[in-house]
Amino acid sequence: MLRFLIACWIVFASVPVVASTPAESTTHESSPSIAPPVIAKTTHQARINGAMVSYRVEAGDTHLTDKDDKPTASIFSTAYFREGVDQPNERPILFIFNGGPGSSSVWLHMGVFGPKRVKLPSDAERVGAAPFSVIDNPGSLIDIADMVFIDPVGTGYSTALGETEAKTFWGVREDADSLAEFVRLFITRHQRWNSPKYLAGESYGTTRAAAMVKSLQEGWGSIDLNGVLLISSILDFQAGDFTDGNDLPYVTFLPTYAATAWYHDVVPDKSQWSSFEGFIDAVREFSLEDYATALIKGSLMAESERQHVIEQLHQFTGLRKQYLQQSDLRVDEFLFMKELLRDRGEVVGRLDSRYLGEDASIVSNRFEADPSAYAIDGAYTAAIQSYFASDLDVQRDARYHVLSGEVFSGWNWLYGNSARSQGFLNVTPILAKAMRQNKDFRIFVANGYYDLATPFFATEHSMNHHGIDRDRVDMKYYQAGHMMYIHQPSMDALIDDMRAFLTR
Repeated sequence: MLRFLIACWIVFASVPVVASTPAESTTHESSPSIAPPVIAKTTHQARINGAMVSYRVEAGDTHLTDKDDKPTASIFSTAYFREGVDQPNERPILFIFNGGPGSSSVWLHMGVFGPKRVKLPSDAERVGAAPFSVIDNPGSLIDIADMVFIDPVGTGYSTALGETEAKTFWGVREDADSLAEFVRLFITRHQRWNSPKYLAGESYGTTRAAAMVKSLQEGWGSIDLNGVLLISSILDFQAGDFTDGNDLPYVTFLPTYAATAWYHDVVPDKSQWSSFEGFIDAVREFSLEDYATALIKGSLMAESERQHVIEQLHQFTGLRKQYLQQSDLRVDEFLFMKELLRDRGEVVGRLDSRYLGEDASIVSNRFEADPSAYAIDGAYTAAIQSYFASDLDVQRDARYHVLSGEVFSGWNWLYGNSARSQGFLNVTPILAKAMRQNKDFRIFVANGYYDLATPFFATEHSMNHHGIDRDRVDMKYYQAGHMMYIHQPSMDALIDDMRAFLTR
């Protein structure tokens, strides 16, 4: 499940030129029984957004301590600072992380935000084995904002220290509080308290971002934020978890099922729609009205009504009517991914349903693995470790944990006062409260049409409830999946959209 939930941010103009000069590594004193933090510092130049930009990088450890000042955790981060700017302490700063839970920040770091990125085929092809292409990223946001990529405890090089167990940090609240403390230490040591501050997360990282908003703005001396950037978001888990008795995900996933069917050309009568957007709007309307009503009625539904819904589901998804009848109108994401192209002997991806894979068994009801994950994982894993060593002078024998199943399986999902009071985890109200209390707090949301892990209609559901001020929400959509930046046209659009959001 970890590989399904995670992912990951940017690119722009002309032919880039990058030069770097490694600087010496520095260390700081710590407890004699615990190795001191190590920070590698390098300086670089790159052509970003059409102009040469000088910047420095600090890649290394920050130690968190308990109330007795004893180190409890070492957080590894990679921080980028533009050089030669007036009033650097007032420059916007982004704190960036991925999700999982159990993922390092490699995906956003090497996918969209950093000055280097992994080059992947734009048309959802598999990348195969090394060598992989790591290229300059002229769309990096380093020209307009400083950036800090954070690896939570148990991911990357981040680890618990001393007698503290790593699982102490593995939970919705525990994780948010520890990373909020990292942010506090960072802005203190780098004199950035008066800088505009944003959190940027992907997948579970959007859940983390919302939880951190509460920890920062309410729990750490009013560290007010200017906003959050949510990429492939999951805020209300009721809208995304297929569990017995919960019909909401069948509604929120349907537009992504339809988009996937459209992409793979299995919509029965595609010609009746003048555009993809018009088709998706019709699916949205059907989902909220006829389909939602039918699911709520259950056995109270008349047979004529049931047949009408089955017919519409067939027209929108291409799934066989008999299959829809036998599934009681309810097809979860894994069943859909296997069933849609079963007659072709292919399965569609979860993180990005544009990707196709082949399983050993055509008749099974679940795929072997996500083809949109195994198609690209190796490229990101090799790229980040090569980049650390060759460009950033990070020389470590320790394993860099790109993904950790141990973190995911050990996660404490309880965020409320009790399991009964919490129900499904939902952090959307935190963002609504932040908007009420902070007039400058804004939200940017990036949605992939072909994302079957965190579907766009579920995010729309979250943004339409709990008092979110839609006037301060930028909702953007891309013709790709969970990691929309691996699709070049979507990456270009995402860059433009985020630049506009941050400079407005």
